[in-house]
Amino acid sequence: MATGNAEATKARILEAARDEFSAHGIAGARVDRIAKAAGCNKNLLYIYFQSKETLFATVLEQNLRRVYDELRFTPDDLPGYAARVFDFAMAEPGLMRLMAWAGLEQETGEVALRTAAQSAKVSAMEAARDADGPAARFAPEFLLTAILALATAWSAASPFGPRLSPGLAAAPDTLRTQIAEAVAAIAGAPRPGP
Repeated sequence: MATGNAEATKARILEAARDEFSAHGIAGARVDRIAKAAGCNKNLLYIYFQSKETLFATVLEQNLRRVYDELRFTPDDLPGYAARVFDFAMAEPGLMRLMAWAGLEQETGEVALRTAAQSAKVSAMEAARDADGPAARFAPEFLLTAILALATAWSAASPFGPRLSPGLAAAPDTLRTQIAEAVAAIAGAPRPGP
């Protein structure tokens, strides 16, 4: 029974921490607010996670793992992948802010899970690449980064889409289609269907 309570408490802490870190970043987050939102003692948070930085890293890894598990990637359907990333980014504003904070505040600069996922996608793109095809103009790393930038440009953490063209976000179906078509044009892929 105690183990179940400990796991439930950890889950509440991770959920509260995600909300706190998404709103305030690592530097602005307060452990006392996380503990209060999780309904636990602040010392318990340190027992489970040792430090605020470790808690942030745990929250980030847990959420990145979810992204990689939920977003299917195939190098043969880059426009479809861009559309799925767009939908996920629009549905998860807290996660997008969390990732932005990680990029701004983490000294290590790299998260092993993110690096591994990126490398796997790049390797798959290289293996599927037609040396004479239109996508051969771009390095797979560049192409993947461009896809992710386009697909997340209207997310909560972007300084561009929602601020420069807020009206487009009011029509997400049209925006998703335009993003997929832009990726198809860049990658030399067939135009996506409806």
